[in-house]
Amino acid sequence: MVNVVMLVFVGGALGAVLREVSMLMVPNLADKFPLDILVANLVAALLLGLVTALHRRQIVSEGAEMLVGTGIAGGLSTFSSFAYGAVVLMSASTASAVVASVYVVISLVLGYIAVAVGLKLGGQGSA
Repeated sequence: MVNVVMLVFVGGALGAVLREVSMLMVPNLADKFPLDILVANLVAALLLGLVTALHRRQIVSEGAEMLVGTGIAGGLSTFSSFAYGAVVLMSASTASAVVASVYVVISLVLGYIAVAVGLKLGGQGSA
C-alpha cells in the first residue's frame, strides 16, 4: 500500500508540474476561453485512457497505471480550474456566458473523445 501511495504522490507532483508548464505555454485567447485548462484536461484524459488500456492488456503494471493514470493524469487534469473558469466566464457578461457554455460542452465532448482515443491507442477498443 505504501508503494502505491508513493507512486501516486510522485505522479501527482509530476502531473502538477506538467499542468503549470502547459498553463505557461498555451496562449491566452482574446475571448478569455480557458484554452490552457482545456489542453491540460484533454492531455490527461488521453493519457488516462491509454494507460488504462495498456494495463488491461497487461502491457504495463498496476504500479505504472497508478503512477501515470492516478498520479500524473490526476495532477495534470484540473476539474476545479475547469469549474472555476466556467463560473467566472458565466458571470462576466452575456457574451462570456456563451463562451463558457461552449467551453463546458467542448471540454466534455473532447474529453470523452480523448479517453476513447487513448483506449484505442492502447489496443483496448472502447470502455
